[in-house]
Amino acid sequence: MLMNRLSKIPAKMPVKIPATIVTGFLGAGKTTLIRHLLENPEGRRIALVINEFGDIGIDAQILNGCGDLACGAQKIIELANGCICCTVADDFLPAIEKLLALDPLPDHIVIETSGLALPKPLVKAFDWPAIRARLTVDGVIAVVDGKAVADGRFADDPAKLARQREADPSIAHDNPLEEVFQDQVLCADLILLNKADLIDLSEQRRIAADIAALVSRAVKIVPAREGRIDPSILLGLDAAAEDDLAARPSHHDGLIEHDHDDFDSAVFEISAIADSDAWLRRLVDIAERHDVLRIKGFVEVRGKPMRLLVQGVGNRFRKSFDRPWGAGEPRRGRLVVIGAKGLDKASIEQLLASGEA
Repeated sequence: MLMNRLSKIPAKMPVKIPATIVTGFLGAGKTTLIRHLLENPEGRRIALVINEFGDIGIDAQILNGCGDLACGAQKIIELANGCICCTVADDFLPAIEKLLALDPLPDHIVIETSGLALPKPLVKAFDWPAIRARLTVDGVIAVVDGKAVADGRFADDPAKLARQREADPSIAHDNPLEEVFQDQVLCADLILLNKADLIDLSEQRRIAADIAALVSRAVKIVPAREGRIDPSILLGLDAAAEDDLAARPSHHDGLIEHDHDDFDSAVFEISAIADSDAWLRRLVDIAERHDVLRIKGFVEVRGKPMRLLVQGVGNRFRKSFDRPWGAGEPRRGRLVVIGAKGLDKASIEQLLASGEA
């Protein structure tokens, strides 16, 4: 009798694995944030899906150099075939299936989108039966470049822009960067105002007010420096964002896809350099001459046992030695350059070559 009663009790539903989507514009600091998170997992088995913009896995190689067991290569899956929000069925679902086949299973999955990806189509994918049964969107984190917004690059008033378009018939197109930025913020459960050390408190408050005026939901805005923030603030939001799509409006609601034709990217092989400071000045010159949005990669510095990591947004650059070159690893540098459509790749290649000596 007891066994009969037990057989009628529904089996306990498996606990869904939480997933955090990290979105943000090019160079906002997503990779830095995720690397900090992986270096401080607080006992969690964290798996990572990276949506790289470019032909090679610069971000994956950066993250693989974190020197922590949480960053093992088997737990990092790279999607290099285009924007994750445009290739959900082709790339994202197989990546998730691969992670769900791990033993033991990850405790948390972190998904880093490219700077051009819209987060809402990705959140929608979690409503698909095959995913909904196993995963839930714990939260969408929008990483905002505080310095760039303070400089007016992504602090545009949507209502004011609409009035300008109505008053000026010559304006026949939307600013794609503005739309991407707004869609990322509108979908967020938490907004990380990164690089807060580069702006003063009054600018931080102004940016927070501008974002609050745009986002109808109560979304917390947290300042950060170099992505250093307690993982407990980022993980465990329990947002179940896949059940809350109506509250996350997008400029592209109802559209099948969005247009990335305003951007070009190129990958360059870089020979060893002698002077890292001189080479960095060369990159600044390239960024200013060719309207470059983002440069990231790594290079060998002659006489140095460690790989030099370089990341730049516009004409602002950072460099650091991230890890030693591996035994037998080819010491060949690689650089991804992202810019506006019509990027003069031949000229950039010449300038890079002249800076290698």
